[in-house]
Amino acid sequence: MSWPAPISLHREEAALVPLSRDHAAALAAESAAGGLHKLWFTYVPAPEEMVAGIESHLAKQAQGEMTPFCVLDAEGRPAGSTTYCSPDAENRRVEIGYTWYAKRVQRSAVNTACKRMLLGHAFETLDCIAVEFCTHVLNTPSRRAIERLGAKLDGIRRAHRIMPNGTIRDTAVYSITAPEWPAIRAHLDWQLERPR
Repeated sequence: MSWPAPISLHREEAALVPLSRDHAAALAAESAAGGLHKLWFTYVPAPEEMVAGIESHLAKQAQGEMTPFCVLDAEGRPAGSTTYCSPDAENRRVEIGYTWYAKRVQRSAVNTACKRMLLGHAFETLDCIAVEFCTHVLNTPSRRAIERLGAKLDGIRRAHRIMPNGTIRDTAVYSITAPEWPAIRAHLDWQLERPR
């Protein structure tokens, strides 16, 4: 059994369910609608590559390398995907990554709700000592979103990865540790409950 094991997590604003091939058509439509696959500094499968992208995630899950989720909006419609990845069960560490959201739910409560569920499960059920986030050093929107969670910058992995377009990615690495979780949990709960 992979660690973390597949699970469904639910809140009023969003839900996370195990990613399956059944989500491919809806996720392909969302990728096309937002032109998300055209962003050079991140990877969102192009509509015609969505099936292969899901198959890749499921293969990595079978090898114990990730636990992929489909993001559902408040109405239960697929609105993106995310994963637990780079699992280290022995040291109780995991990364939250490979995340993308449909254009229509960006700047809504969906990301905050998903991070609240994933972090809560990691720290409160899996007993993680740290949760990591990695993103392209030039992906400013992603870095701001990670920093808004309360994650701290651990450092920059220079020349870390070759991107699909051939450029070399420097990776900004952030983390939240178990002692930091209670304050971050309170902050995320406040963000989700405050009047908008």
